[in-house]
Amino acid sequence: MTAHPISETVASLMPRAKAELAELVAFQSVADPAQFPKSECEAAANWVADALRAEDFQDVALLDTPDGTQSVYGFLPGPAGAPTVLLYAHYDVQPPLDESAWLSPPFELTERDGRWFGRGAADCKGGFIMHLLALRALKANGGVPVSVKVIAEGSEEQGTGGLERYAEAHPDLLAADTIVIGDTGNFRVGLPTVTATLRGMTMLRVTLDTLEGNLHSGQFGGAAPDALAAMIHLLASLRAEDGTTTVDGLVTDADWEGLQYPEAEFRTDAKVLDGVELIGTGTVADRIWARPAVTVIGIDCPPVVGATPSLQATARAQVSLRVPPGQDAAEATQLLTAHLKAHAPWGARVAVEQVGQGQPFRADISSPAYTSMAQAMETAYPGEKMQSSGMGGSIPLCNTLATLYPEAEILLIGLSEPEAQIHAVNESVSPEELERLSVAEALFLRNYAESKRA
Repeated sequence: MTAHPISETVASLMPRAKAELAELVAFQSVADPAQFPKSECEAAANWVADALRAEDFQDVALLDTPDGTQSVYGFLPGPAGAPTVLLYAHYDVQPPLDESAWLSPPFELTERDGRWFGRGAADCKGGFIMHLLALRALKANGGVPVSVKVIAEGSEEQGTGGLERYAEAHPDLLAADTIVIGDTGNFRVGLPTVTATLRGMTMLRVTLDTLEGNLHSGQFGGAAPDALAAMIHLLASLRAEDGTTTVDGLVTDADWEGLQYPEAEFRTDAKVLDGVELIGTGTVADRIWARPAVTVIGIDCPPVVGATPSLQATARAQVSLRVPPGQDAAEATQLLTAHLKAHAPWGARVAVEQVGQGQPFRADISSPAYTSMAQAMETAYPGEKMQSSGMGGSIPLCNTLATLYPEAEILLIGLSEPEAQIHAVNESVSPEELERLSVAEALFLRNYAESKRA
C-alpha cells in the first residue's frame, strides 16, 4: 500500500518536532509563582508566539488574562469562503512532583523505551506540536484549506479560569465553525478515539482551627482537640467504606453507556498494586466518566522527619471534586462546601475557600465534523475505526466555548493515552501517536473543508 502524502510529510517532520518539543518542555511553565518563576511561563508563551509567527500566522498576540497568566493567539487566513477552525492546546504544565522519582529530568525531553519523557510532553505541549505538524503537512501538500485560529492557554492546569473569562469578554476572538481541543487522548495507544464527555471540577481549600497554638501531646493529648485529627476525620466523611464519593446531596449512581473500560485493563493502566482493591461500585466507566469523584490532593501538616510530639492548632487541606456531565459545577461546589462545614468534628472552626471551578462537557458526536474526523482517523490508523469515550479529567474552557458558540462543533483528541501518565512522575508521549494524530488532524482539516464546499 502506498503511503498517503500527508503521512509521508509528517514522518519527515518528526525529527524537527522532537527538537521543538524538547525546547518547549525545557520551560518550567507551572502557572503557580509560588512553585516556579512566572518568567518560565512568559518564556514558554513567547516561544509559542514565535512558532506561530514562523508559520505565517497573523495577529499573533499574548493575551493578558484575568488570572494573571497569558494565552497565545494567532490567525492563519484560509481561502475565501473557507470555514474557520480553532485549534486549542495549553502550554502550562503540572508541577513535576517528586523530581527524584523521575528516571530522567522532568524538564529535559528524554527518549527511552520508544517514548519521549518530560513534563508536558503529552499534556499538553505535545498537543501544540501536533497542531504545528498538521499545518506544516498541509502546507507541503497544496496548502491549508481552512482558516485557522490557534489558542494556547497558560493556566489550564491551575483551573483559575483566565482564558474562560477573557473569551467571555471578547466573544468574537475565538469564534469558529469547528473547534479541535488537542488535550485529551486515545483510549489506548493505536486506537483512535474522540472524547465525548469531560467531567467538570471544583477545587476547595478547607482550614480547621481548634487551638490558639500548638500544645505538647503528652501534657494535653486526649482532651485538647487536635486540628490535624479533626481534618482526618472530616476528610474521611467524603468517602464511604467502599471508597464511593459521599458528598451530602450529590448524585453518585449515574451509569455510562458506550465504550467500556475492562477492570483488568484499568488495573494495569492505573498501576494498582496486587491485592489492592478498586474503589467505588458499578463499572469502571461508570466510576471515572459518569460519576463524581472526590480527591484530597494536599494536606498541610508537619513532615515525619523533624516532627515534634505536638497537637496541631491548625490544619489545611485542598480537595478536588470531579463533576460529571449532567451536574452543575457551581451546585456541586455549594454541596461540597456545605458538607465540609457540616461534618467538621468537635466544633472545629471551618473556613472554606474556592480556588478553581469548571463545568463538565458533553459533545455531539453525531455532528458532521465527526464524520470528517472518523474518515481521517481511519486513514491515519489503518485497520482501525474511530471510537468515542469519556474522560474523567476536566477542560473548563470547553463548556465556555460551547456556550459562546452554540453552533460550533467541538472535537476532543490528543496525546494523553493511559501510558502517558499525565500529572504523574515520568510523564511521556508516544512519538507514534504524535505522528498519527498529526496526520489525522491534517486530513480532518482537508475533509472538513471539502464537506463545507459540497
